[in-house]
Amino acid sequence: MDSKLVNHAYDNTDKQTRINPIVDEYAAWIVETRRHLHQYPELSHHEMKTAGYIREQLESMGLVTRSYTGKDVVAYIEGTEAGKTVALRADIDALPIQEETELPFASQNPGVMHACGHDGHTAILLGAARALVNANVPFSGKIKLIFQHAEEVVPGGASELVEAGVLEDVDAIFGLHLWQNVDSGLLETCAGPIMAGSDSFTVKIQGRGGHGSMPHLTIDPIVIASHLVTQLQTVVSRSINPLYPAVISVGQIQSGDTYNIIPDTAQLQGTVRYFHPDVQDEIPPLIERLVNGVCASFGAVSTFEYVKGDPSVVNDSRMNSIVEQVGRKVLGEENVRPAVPSMAGEDFSYYLQRVPGAYFFLGIRNEQVAYSHHHPRFTIDEKMLPVGSKLLAGIALEYLEQQR
Repeated sequence: MDSKLVNHAYDNTDKQTRINPIVDEYAAWIVETRRHLHQYPELSHHEMKTAGYIREQLESMGLVTRSYTGKDVVAYIEGTEAGKTVALRADIDALPIQEETELPFASQNPGVMHACGHDGHTAILLGAARALVNANVPFSGKIKLIFQHAEEVVPGGASELVEAGVLEDVDAIFGLHLWQNVDSGLLETCAGPIMAGSDSFTVKIQGRGGHGSMPHLTIDPIVIASHLVTQLQTVVSRSINPLYPAVISVGQIQSGDTYNIIPDTAQLQGTVRYFHPDVQDEIPPLIERLVNGVCASFGAVSTFEYVKGDPSVVNDSRMNSIVEQVGRKVLGEENVRPAVPSMAGEDFSYYLQRVPGAYFFLGIRNEQVAYSHHHPRFTIDEKMLPVGSKLLAGIALEYLEQQR
């Protein structure tokens, strides 16, 4: 069996009070684990050394590991009695960014960086595992540890793991994100949508190039692209129910090779963010109709491609209440707050489509943490790493306690 038996008589002592000091004992180890991972980041679907390191750490705790895809790592911690199975998930991949932090443990892999906090998520879950194995806290059921690859790309690791059967024995799942938009020491969560669905689109414009001195002889794709960037905003403001938030952003325009030549073609790429699933179905034909109309009005030809990405992250209300309950024990009543849903995307959504669970934000912003996620100078407040371990371990134990 892929588990380690926690072999102690069952009791009803508050489990959080027993977990917290054990996590504190391992706090320095959790930070060092994060720093090791930070030095050796790997891109999505290439996390082989990272997975190997995680396996070594879990097996040193006496846990048996397995993989569903060859890129993930999964292990179980088993309680004293039969019961439900709760999963805890951490993402392990990095981003194609050249690090500029100048930290002594900065990335050793050129052009690759843990610029989103996944090194911290992995260290937090490893810390939670080590505390659970060594705290002598009895519980009923199993705790499944999921170290997921490829969160940063589409298609990503969560959908791949779900299709491979990672949730077949899971009754609930929880995860966290270290969040630079929230002050250190605060936990933010909410029932219902907490992170947006994330799609992408590409528009190709075929015009007719020529010299910049004779624009009347051309069909200028740059002018057309400029009209599209502004007109696309009317899709949300005039065609989508205002009670359903949505965002359309163009992030890339490619056209031309030199300053005085009007090119033949232009290409736009952008993202669509939404919470309500109806919006995902409504927006593509609206964008395509607008693109075709604007391009036709200039005499150009267009092609349109829309790729549906990760759906929105929707927290179960009962599971969210467990996060809040444990958060108050660990951080205090005043430090657990309602989350403002984020238009950022997360493939944790695929797990929540199959089983109830909750995803929440743990703040890492202070005077030293000034740069946002995906910035080459992004870093975290490492004091929050043991706090994250206490939260994940406590949430798993509280869920299983409530299922007895």
